[in-house]
Amino acid sequence: MNDQQDGVWTSEQVITCQDDTVGLRAVIAVDDTTLGPGFGGVRFKAYPSTAAAVEEAQRLAAAMTLKHALAELPYGGAKSVIIDDGLHRDGSDRQALVARFGSFVARLGGLYIPGVDMGTTLADMTLIAQQGAKVYCAEHDPAPWTARGTYVALQAGAAHVYGSHDSHDSQSSDGANAVAGLRVSVQGVGSVGAALARLLAAAGAHLIVSDVDSGRARQVAAEVGGEVVDPAQAPFVDCDVFAPCAVSRVITTDGVERLRCRVVAGAANDPLDSPEVAEALRRRGVTVVPDYVANAGGVIHEHARAMGWPEAQLEDAVDAIGPRVAEILRAADQAQEPPLVTAARRGRDRLRQSGSRGS
Repeated sequence: MNDQQDGVWTSEQVITCQDDTVGLRAVIAVDDTTLGPGFGGVRFKAYPSTAAAVEEAQRLAAAMTLKHALAELPYGGAKSVIIDDGLHRDGSDRQALVARFGSFVARLGGLYIPGVDMGTTLADMTLIAQQGAKVYCAEHDPAPWTARGTYVALQAGAAHVYGSHDSHDSQSSDGANAVAGLRVSVQGVGSVGAALARLLAAAGAHLIVSDVDSGRARQVAAEVGGEVVDPAQAPFVDCDVFAPCAVSRVITTDGVERLRCRVVAGAANDPLDSPEVAEALRRRGVTVVPDYVANAGGVIHEHARAMGWPEAQLEDAVDAIGPRVAEILRAADQAQEPPLVTAARRGRDRLRQSGSRGS
């Protein structure tokens, strides 16, 4: 049996947390601490099984390791999930659940630094911090910065495929606007997806928006002058760029041939179902911007706050995602490999180099 392939032994440490008095079932995965303590969000969602929750926590923690390495941040990769049983979605019961989870995080003594993620809020982070845990995202929402980084990454992906023209209205890092006139399908218009849609609309893109909350989708579409589609159809509509900003693994092997875009670039973690999908998309001529490079704006923002950076320094660091993406895409083309492979190799190289310096 290959333990690396079956996913059991892929993290430095995996902690399960349970307390029947509040109904807590949670998993904390610390993937790699070569660069520093594990930093990664807390998800609150339903899972079909405990094994599925453990697998997702480990998979997303590994992506966080690469995200921090490529963004040159002093953190390791980590992620946690609180299993949503349908009974603790609001009110005092949820507060007790989150607070109890915070006490488990506090026991780790700073080995794991949590932040907001799918299904959790700034208020949740405050509750966790009140239990003695070191927490990011408790006072300032990182979503606008995640959206800004995703925007410059999407601009870089579009420029790589479609070219660009000079613009003074775009926030892209080099003043070039590649999205004007393009059709962009944004799947998921929560805080990050909606902010991304607004940036794209301001740059002249035509928006197609979708969300499991149909009212929210209609509201954002009206704001940006876009159209609404069903979330399940968002990857397959006639568009130039697909921007997944919600759930993971939305593009499967079966869906590769149904895509009508040439660029995939969004804020969602882990949008491809498997490594085989990345290669299949490359062969089909679809450029996939690595998610953990594109969506690093939020973690850069949290590090900037912790270090007391001035806003200009934060802006420069987030906007540097654009040139980073452009360089990865060029290198991937030269190597004739998916950009995810190129990015992962560079992230692992940095970990090896840092480990050698520390030995």
